[in-house]
Amino acid sequence: MTHLLLVEFADESRFAEAARCARSMRYRLIDAYTPYPVEQVFELFEHRDSRIRPAMFAGGVAMAAVAYGLEYYSAVVDYPYDSGGRPLDAWPAFMLVPFATGILLAAVCGFVMFLFETGLPKLSDPVFAVDGFERVSQDRFVLALEPPGEQDRQRAAEFLKSVGATAVREVER
Repeated sequence: MTHLLLVEFADESRFAEAARCARSMRYRLIDAYTPYPVEQVFELFEHRDSRIRPAMFAGGVAMAAVAYGLEYYSAVVDYPYDSGGRPLDAWPAFMLVPFATGILLAAVCGFVMFLFETGLPKLSDPVFAVDGFERVSQDRFVLALEPPGEQDRQRAAEFLKSVGATAVREVER
């Protein structure tokens, strides 16, 4: 169970400055809730490379290989049928099904990896139950952060209020 500090601001400039200060004090920035994108704050978050593309590539190639293998097995090993002297392994004719099914499974793998990376579907979050949180979509800026230690919560709340926070709330996640 982690404790988050939800820090509410009335204007964008104080919000961005507080996020910079919190980052410099080694507080972990969890999320930012704003009525519109704030680029200065987005750059402060830790971003890791997405694993969607490698998952899509692996799934697509694996499915294409399986589909080609099934076609090869059925045409060459299981039921070889000589039709007009053509080779049993007519690979140009076999390419359409592996290509199409490879693309299909790549898309499915990408979608599933997207759900894993984003943590969706997330039907409920304790942050949404905080009183006044609904104003984030209108005129408030809320920064969710995690102080480095348990004893730093009070000191962090005092510091953030001195920077211009209108409210500091604690939420268990």
